[in-house]
Amino acid sequence: MILFHAKRISKTETYSGIPMELISVAALAENHVIGNDGEVPWNIPEDRQQYRMRIADAPVILGRVTFDLMRDDLPSSIQIVISRSDHRHDTQTTFSASSVSEAVDVVEDHNADSAYVIGGGSIFQLFQPHLDRMVLSRIPGEYDGDAFYPEWDRDSWSLTESTEYEEFSVEEWARTPDQN
Repeated sequence: MILFHAKRISKTETYSGIPMELISVAALAENHVIGNDGEVPWNIPEDRQQYRMRIADAPVILGRVTFDLMRDDLPSSIQIVISRSDHRHDTQTTFSASSVSEAVDVVEDHNADSAYVIGGGSIFQLFQPHLDRMVLSRIPGEYDGDAFYPEWDRDSWSLTESTEYEEFSVEEWARTPDQN
C-alpha cells in the first residue's frame, strides 16, 4: 500500500508557483468497480474515445501496473509512473515518481498547467486528497472487480456538469473552494 500525507497540495502550493490542476479521470460502475484482473469489465467504445481525447495532450499520472497494461497504447504525451521501486522505462515520454510531490514536480518540469490521474485504484486513493477535479464516466450496473475508485466526501465536492451518452454518463466534479 502506498502511503500519503493528508495535507492537500493545492494549486497555490505548487513548487514552482505555476498554477496546476490535478484531475482524476475514471470510468466506474455503480459499485465503484474500475477493473477486474487487469481489464475494464465493460466495452463502451464511445467512452474510451472521449477519455482518450480528453487526456491526449496533457501529462497523465498512473501506477506501474496500469502503465504495464497500457504499454502498447500509451495515452497522452507524458506518462508519470508512480511506483515504490525505481523502474526504468523504454520510452522518452515516461518518467518515474515515488510520491504525489515527485509527480507534481515532473508535471511542473514540463510546464503543464494540469495533469490527469488515470489509475489504478491505489493511485486514485493516493491522489484523492490532492485533486482539484474529477471527471467520472458513470457506467450503469454493478460489476465484479478487484480495483475500485475511492469513495469521496460529497460535501467537499460540487457536481458542475453531467453529460448523458447512450450507454453511460460523464460527471464533472470540482472541489468546493473552502475544502483546500
